Order: sequence, then C-alpha cells, then structure tokens
Amino acid sequence: MQRILSRTRLRAGNEAAYDSVHATVPPALAARLREAGVHDWTIWRDGLDLVHLIEVEDYRAMRRSLADDPVNAEWQAVVNPLLEAADDYSGSDDGVPRVWSLAAQVDGVAEVDR
Repeated sequence: MQRILSRTRLRAGNEAAYDSVHATVPPALAARLREAGVHDWTIWRDGLDLVHLIEVEDYRAMRRSLADDPVNAEWQAVVNPLLEAADDYSGSDDGVPRVWSLAAQVDGVAEVDR
C-alpha cells in the first residue's frame, strides 16, 4: 500500500464551488476509485491550496486506469475548470516526495510510501 501526498491549487473565487462538488462525489466515481485500488482519498483546503492524501495499492497504476475512464473524464470536466492546472492523468506523477518519517526512523517501518 502506498500513501501519496499530492498538491493542487484552485483558481481564485472557486473555493465554495470546489467544496460543494466535493460534499459527495458521484457514487460511480467512488466505485471507479475503489476498483483502481484506492482505499482512501482525503483532501484538505487551505485557502486556494489543496492537499490530497491518497492511500492506494499502486498510484501509477491507478492513474493509468483512470486516464481513459469515462466516469473519471466526466468528473475531471467538473473539477478541472476550478483548478489552476488541469490534471489529465497522463505522465508519471509520483506525488510530493517524502523527506522523513518518524515511524520509519524510530520504529523501523518499511519505506512503502513515496
């Protein structure tokens, strides 16, 4: 299992719209995310900055499986106009690199996160 941290940024003035569309995502999208190996996806918003914590079996495989998925494409058509930079799920994104972990240092927890 991987825990991936990712950051995105809203276009100014879209805070309420972003919060509103994320009050409950479409059930079909939630199902697709689960099918793609996502265990949890949590989003925090600090002003225009969005921080995503994604707990997933294989992050790159998840992104590949959603890149051409019509349910995800519908969702991206709703969300991407609210963001400064759209995500088309292409490329080899690995999220924000992890620098340090207390558990890894003190408890010897395996380096399974990126």
